[in-house]
Amino acid sequence: MSKRQVLNGNHAAAIGALLAKPDVVAAYPITPQTPLVEYFSQYVADGVMDSTIVEPESEHSAMSVLTGASLAGARTFTATSSQGLSLMFEPYFRASTMRLPIVMNIVNREMISPQTVWGGPQDSLTVRDAGWLQIYVEDNQEILDMNIQAFKIAEHDDVLLPINICYDGFYLSHMTEGVDVPDQEEVTNFMPPYNPTHVKLDPETPMAVDPLTPGDYLQYYRELHMEAMDNAKRVIKEVNDEFAEKFGRDYFGLVEPYRMEDAEYVLVTLGSLTGSARIAVDMARDNGVKVGLVKIRCLRPFPKDEVMELLSGKKAIGVVDRNVSFGWHTGIVYQEIKSAISTQTAVPTVPFIGGLGGEDLTTELMSEAIVKVVEAGEDGTIENKAHWLINTKGR
Repeated sequence: MSKRQVLNGNHAAAIGALLAKPDVVAAYPITPQTPLVEYFSQYVADGVMDSTIVEPESEHSAMSVLTGASLAGARTFTATSSQGLSLMFEPYFRASTMRLPIVMNIVNREMISPQTVWGGPQDSLTVRDAGWLQIYVEDNQEILDMNIQAFKIAEHDDVLLPINICYDGFYLSHMTEGVDVPDQEEVTNFMPPYNPTHVKLDPETPMAVDPLTPGDYLQYYRELHMEAMDNAKRVIKEVNDEFAEKFGRDYFGLVEPYRMEDAEYVLVTLGSLTGSARIAVDMARDNGVKVGLVKIRCLRPFPKDEVMELLSGKKAIGVVDRNVSFGWHTGIVYQEIKSAISTQTAVPTVPFIGGLGGEDLTTELMSEAIVKVVEAGEDGTIENKAHWLINTKGR
């Protein structure tokens, strides 16, 4: 039987990972991830968790520790943000190409400079092509639930890849809301034990791990890696459906549609800003505008087929990004959407950028975006330069 608790996002993440019973946790604190690490230290001090906690000297060392632990057959967990992710990049890339199913939360924070500690997914989106699975969540309940699902997805025999659960710093990490926390027994029954055979440091069955590799073999390994990414699409949906049946909460797998049955216009979102967009969609519906919402949950692997199906035949699409793609003058998710629908008849598509540095993406700004999307649908405009959604209240 689940228990209702009021939790901030970091606490929800810690509880979700705790329920999965990781063998080794290694992490270095960085704002806004720091409380997550502190919760694990408290669990060990209180005797709640029987795991090895490693306090390394940096994020680079944290991922290096987990690389060794995962190779030795351990279930592993970590978390970081922003500059910590940057410092971690070398072993971060190695973890995926060595097929190590490490679970890591990225508590999204802007990259410097100018100096900032506020929320924004620029950090995780920048490393989207490093071979990890990446799932972006909307609220604290989804944080907890996806930390449980993440281990089952990553450790699946058809996947065996590391996974990021990404959530917005401060908007989720430090804000509280009601969260249903399942019992340990329920999670244990849902979660199979991790028993790797594909790569494992075992003196009884020695193998070479990460040797110098010629190009023909490297190409073969990359092909297998990409096949595993494709398999992950199926596995993510299967685990979601199993979780929904057992715990009663359905996240629709790769993408989550909202009011899309008869939608003529669509907003596409990622992360916590979806809440404001959903309210703006409801307001537009009340005014007779047939607008819907597509929340991208899985950015890697990108759900191309699902996106094409949802967006096919629409009058216009707007993509709201809380990040920038330097040199394109659009956001990163906009580029992903444009690539996915490029094989269709051209649909008027409008890029938006807002909410940088922790600024609010309010319902009013989302409504402003809907107006521009409708205008684009009426005149057939396909735009390649972003509209900036700027919150000027109180200035």
